[in-house]
Amino acid sequence: MLKTQGLTLHYGGSQILHGIDIEAAAGEVTCVMGTNGVGKTSLLKAISGTHPRSGGVISLDGEDLGRLPAHALARKGIGYVPQGRDIFPLLTVRENLETAYACLPTSEHHIPDEVFELFPILKDFLGRRGGDLSGGQQQQLAIGRAMMTKPKLLLLDEPTEGIQPNIIQQIGRVIEYLRDRGDMAIVLVEQYFEFAYGLADRFTVLKRGEVSMSGSKAELSKEDLKGAVSV
Repeated sequence: MLKTQGLTLHYGGSQILHGIDIEAAAGEVTCVMGTNGVGKTSLLKAISGTHPRSGGVISLDGEDLGRLPAHALARKGIGYVPQGRDIFPLLTVRENLETAYACLPTSEHHIPDEVFELFPILKDFLGRRGGDLSGGQQQQLAIGRAMMTKPKLLLLDEPTEGIQPNIIQQIGRVIEYLRDRGDMAIVLVEQYFEFAYGLADRFTVLKRGEVSMSGSKAELSKEDLKGAVSV
């Protein structure tokens, strides 16, 4: 389980996150929602270590993660698929996937069949450069690469952005599969409301860098959630 307490983050002199408390349990999708500019991406950057937080505590399965850098947090079990995907455009699909080996012992330096079962196009395009893939194919590659690290926690930042509908449906099925496997907590930042609502077990709504609403799908009405993310 992920747990943050009093999480704060600054960019220079500007404070973006103000004391964020969030929990995400294995076998669940926790969706972080809110309008543009409220701190959703910043929250994932703080959890993944890709931008240092200013204060607060982050723990995973009860272990305080301290101030570890991003590569060390990846080895601890935090997989991050950033907005924009950040694949290596000049590396092949195979080489992009193999960058995950840095988080794994030598005995596990192979691409699991599961990655290709979930994203068959990656197997077909192993020798193609990442920059030559479509946006949807790059998103599949980014998620596949994160899966390679065998994360306990998977952070997904707007995986449907700029993606064609058939790939959105496929990504939704993959998220459902990973959730139902039960060994991974998933935190999903998503603007596409129906996609997020259909997948999420719990919601955290941010407003101006603070939590304005939080609870399970059973506790929060769809109408209240829609209202909270549209203002």
